[in-house]
Amino acid sequence: MDILFNVVGGFVVEVGKFVCKCIYPKIENIVRFSSKIENLKEEMEKLTKFRNDIKGKMEEAEGEGYKPKLDVIKWLEDVCELQKEWESMQDSIATAKTLAYKCCPKCSLRSEVSTQAQKIQDQLHRLKQIGESFGSNLVVENYQIIKVEFIPGTSIEGQSAATKNLNKILRLLEDDKVCIIGVWGTGGVGKTSLVNNLNNKLLKTDVSSFKLSFGVVIWVTVPKPPIDIRNVQTQIASRLNLKVDKEGNVKSNASKIYKRLKQEKSFLLILDDVWEAINLDDVGVPQPEPPARSKVIITSRSLAVCKQMKIDTEMKVYTLDEDESWQLFVKNAGDVANLVDIQPLAKEITRECDGLPLAITVIGTSMRGKTKVELWEDALKSLRMSEPHNKDVTEKVYEVIKWSFDSLESQDNELYSKQRSKHVKNKRGDIRSCFLYCSLYPAAISTEDLIKCWWAEGFLGVHDTYEEAYNRGITIIDSLKDACLVEEAHKTDCVKMHDVVRDVAIWIDNSFGLTDISHIEMSASVKRISLLSKEIQSLPDNFRECPETTTLLLQDNDLLSEIPREFFFAFPALRVLNLSETGIKALPCSINILCQLRALILRNCYDLNKLPPIGNLFNLELFDCDNTRLCCLPQGMDKLTNLRLLNLPVDYLEESISHGFFLKLPRIEILNMLPTKTRDVDWMMRKNRVTLLVPTSFDEISSLHNLTSLFINLDNSSILIRDHTWMKRLKRFHIEIGETSKSIPFNKSRKMISISHCETFSNGELSGMLHFASHLHLLKCGGLRKLIANNSFDRLKSLHIESCSCDFTPAEEGNEQFDDPLPNLEHLSLFSVHNLKSVSDFGQLLGLRFSGLRQLEISSCRNLTCLFIVGGYFSVPKHLEEVSVAFCHRLTELLVQCSSSQMTLFSSEIPRVRKLRLKELPKLKTLREPWYHIEELKLINCYEITELPFSIQTSNKIKLIKGTSEWWNLLEWDDINFKSNLEHCFLKK
Repeated sequence: MDILFNVVGGFVVEVGKFVCKCIYPKIENIVRFSSKIENLKEEMEKLTKFRNDIKGKMEEAEGEGYKPKLDVIKWLEDVCELQKEWESMQDSIATAKTLAYKCCPKCSLRSEVSTQAQKIQDQLHRLKQIGESFGSNLVVENYQIIKVEFIPGTSIEGQSAATKNLNKILRLLEDDKVCIIGVWGTGGVGKTSLVNNLNNKLLKTDVSSFKLSFGVVIWVTVPKPPIDIRNVQTQIASRLNLKVDKEGNVKSNASKIYKRLKQEKSFLLILDDVWEAINLDDVGVPQPEPPARSKVIITSRSLAVCKQMKIDTEMKVYTLDEDESWQLFVKNAGDVANLVDIQPLAKEITRECDGLPLAITVIGTSMRGKTKVELWEDALKSLRMSEPHNKDVTEKVYEVIKWSFDSLESQDNELYSKQRSKHVKNKRGDIRSCFLYCSLYPAAISTEDLIKCWWAEGFLGVHDTYEEAYNRGITIIDSLKDACLVEEAHKTDCVKMHDVVRDVAIWIDNSFGLTDISHIEMSASVKRISLLSKEIQSLPDNFRECPETTTLLLQDNDLLSEIPREFFFAFPALRVLNLSETGIKALPCSINILCQLRALILRNCYDLNKLPPIGNLFNLELFDCDNTRLCCLPQGMDKLTNLRLLNLPVDYLEESISHGFFLKLPRIEILNMLPTKTRDVDWMMRKNRVTLLVPTSFDEISSLHNLTSLFINLDNSSILIRDHTWMKRLKRFHIEIGETSKSIPFNKSRKMISISHCETFSNGELSGMLHFASHLHLLKCGGLRKLIANNSFDRLKSLHIESCSCDFTPAEEGNEQFDDPLPNLEHLSLFSVHNLKSVSDFGQLLGLRFSGLRQLEISSCRNLTCLFIVGGYFSVPKHLEEVSVAFCHRLTELLVQCSSSQMTLFSSEIPRVRKLRLKELPKLKTLREPWYHIEELKLINCYEITELPFSIQTSNKIKLIKGTSEWWNLLEWDDINFKSNLEHCFLKK
């Protein structure tokens, strides 16, 4: 029985254990249901956050050109599926929770939900472990970028100028010091074509000769203003296979681009057609720094834009010469251009294009295959009339250049404002009207004349003084240059307008001005008439009235000798009248009705000797009669109370200027009454020349409180000791004292005094004037020692002495001067000072130290034997940079050792001269001094010099050596290789 009991008991225990083992988890799921579900919920939230972190990292890397690994993608998908399964359980979980305190047969629902939750938890733990095992290895490199992408475009092969420019850019790209390159030029000149060919050349193997290797070359066509930075970023990102949001945050995109470009060892970014400066930081482009492997090239019509983008160097693309223009035209027009009847017309059309590649290409292509002469004649006429002869020329040439015009800022646009009839002014001026005004000139334009006309027309806005208006005019000219709408002319201080640009200006607004007299009858409302250089011999008696004309330009018609008597009645609104360089001898009285006239310019009318009454011209601000033969002041001139600029020569005036004349012109700012030294010099031959400016007149001039510029000739009586402190308000002057026998060049920005045939220095007569002078020119004057001793020269920067007799014997004992009387002298010029033996003697005579001397010019000093005596009273001026010596036939050495000293040239005595020019020095045999700093050496007819100093032979600073071929070939060299090294520097005279 016990045995049976034990067996049954054991069996029951084992069955109980088994039952408990099966039932316990279910009971536990039922009892601990809520806590387990809450734990699972928290873990699912953590997994979701972990998933989002990984997804964010992956998307960021993908935006930088990477792609996610396949197992990462699979993991993200599994997590997503698990989240969906968890979300699908939420209804069952909610139902199960409502059975918490009920005992019913549906308790099995909790068991099922708990079991499902357990499965999810198991999966969750597995996915979590997998996700943590990824670490940072989420992605792999995706981008495989072609270093250079071919860009279709016109080849420049065979175009020598363009090829030369291309090679220049390639050399700049090689230069480690150059980071950002600005390529600029007028619209249609070939900037885009140039960099396009550069891009494509970088594809070829032969570019390796330039030692260039960019990881990636990026081309961006910059949109017209206002510039959308996102557009630029999108183009860069697309090239780099980056994913950026076109509508997204600019800074976020910039960060992605920056990180990606930083991974490249080097890159080349080409920003084509930039109209406004772009901040590379805003785009995300790392700023290249020297030594630069990465580079940026900017093409623009505006040099100012290039400078704003902090370029390291600029390269202007110029128009083609005549031969290249013709070759390009034939290439586009085809063989038809060389047909016998057509070729002369084709060449004329090419000339009208004036070397502009875009115009040549478009017009040449438009004429391709056209064999009728009539078509070519019509095209030529259209071009000469500034009318595009077909739609292609309008859209592809004129509209392209007009973009530059449209980009000009203008607060007061005459083209579109009806208020212009009231001549509404604004402070900053009207740059567009200034540009259009340039189209009135067929050739080079004097910047000074141009600004005066702008000022008289009111284009420069409201300014208190002419100088302020002039400064604004210079700013506008620079802006037009930077925009390639005007360019430097060959003449000094002149600009010119490209022929095609002028055509476009006329096309933009053909009512702005007319340049053909035959068209005037067709438009009485013409605003400006320009008949410059038209070889006009006469003007019509009955000229049609032009009530709106404000400018009339008739200059440079030397055959025009007479103006019809009633001619000016046709121009009641005239503001600018220019009759310069005409053959007129007088003006008709009708000029006196021009009450609105602001500028009357009669310069270089050599036969003009008389003017009618002009008292009604009370608005006149500029009156220029330079190089005329006026024998008397015009009647009523004292009524011109608004006059600001007066250029009135006194050469032929037959009577002195009356007392009180200048007091009636209180607004005068610029007064020029210097003798003109015209092409005939009979004015100097007149024995009974009248003294035109008496001392009282000079006193009146000193009371002109608006005067800032004075150019005048005085006699000795006007420089008697008097108060000249008023001269401190003059910003520039040129005062001639005495009879100047020849024209002395002067810069209108200088404060210059020229003295001729005068020795009134003993009592300090010039002290007051010289205190304010920066330049002093002495011609045939004596008593230099007295002049220096009795005057203040603190401000003097330039001293020219010509044909002056000097005694170079030592000064008397007790008169030794310790303070340098010319402490700021920078330029010294000595011409025909015959007693001069050395510059050291000259300095010792006047007590000069030459502490600031930079330029030294000596010519025709027949007794000069050396420049400086080293080791005694003098040494070589330490700041001396330029030395010119000519026609000094006794000069044997440049530097001579002082006889009383045994010292040699120490380093402090070695000349720091950069430019050395020597001419006609037959006794100079050697340049033994060590010229370590020489950059330019000119030796003309100095045949005794047979060897260059070793310092020049081995110099890496020398840029130019000029002389005759015979001299160069006879030179002796320390090493034959030195000659070959300097061969490229030699320029034959």
